[in-house]
Amino acid sequence: MTRNVTTGTTADATVGTAGGAADTTVGAAATAADTTVGAMGTAGTARSLVVVTAGLSRPSSTRLLADRLAAATAGRVAADVRVVELRELATEIAQNMVTGFPGPRLREAVDAVASADGLIAVTPVFTGSYSGLFKSFFDVVDKDALAGVPVLIAATGGTARHSLVLEHAMRPLFAYLRAVVVPTAVYAATEDWGADGAAGAVARGTGDGATGAATGAATGAAGGDGALNARIDRAGRELAALVDARPVGPAAEEQVVPFAEQLAALAVTDG
Repeated sequence: MTRNVTTGTTADATVGTAGGAADTTVGAAATAADTTVGAMGTAGTARSLVVVTAGLSRPSSTRLLADRLAAATAGRVAADVRVVELRELATEIAQNMVTGFPGPRLREAVDAVASADGLIAVTPVFTGSYSGLFKSFFDVVDKDALAGVPVLIAATGGTARHSLVLEHAMRPLFAYLRAVVVPTAVYAATEDWGADGAAGAVARGTGDGATGAATGAATGAAGGDGALNARIDRAGRELAALVDARPVGPAAEEQVVPFAEQLAALAVTDG
């Protein structure tokens, strides 16, 4: 865990210099994203979309990417969005590793992930892979909890050379958990955010009322690389389609017919 915090300056810590105004805006997104994006789902039955972001700084390029992916998805399907900031759960995650008992906030986050209709998982790249905090959280999640759940994977880093972390680390992780990972994964390097980098992208998204997914959408329109915008849009469209195709409500229980009744039915048929 210590190693990850030290080496994470390539992406998240750099963005932390964006200033106090950006800090307030992006930090407030955790509490306002549910209301902002959830309002899109009032016309129909809203699905549950959970966004797990492992950014360490505030503001964070990882959180910014997560918000933009949430906006791209929730704009296409009725969804109540919940953001899980792992930096706020770091202590409980560490305690769970040594005690085996999750704290109340960690348990609530794990339950939200387990009951989600769709998941967006975003991590900064540390030492060529996902962060230790990111992996430790999904170690807490039951191995069967994400079976069949649509997942969009994404990562941020200081250079495009780390983009293969999506295919060599993140996709195998969620394949092991038997999740349905969308074909398009999104990686955002510093240069993908535009001429002034991720710090400038966060700053452009600041202002009164700019929170959660709304901040991400506004930032995407204001600047950033066109290829990144296209990848975000395509990935959001793929996740929305999978979430929308999932059955609403709990799965129907399989009807079990006693063996004696099956034999009786066969006897009547043969007669």
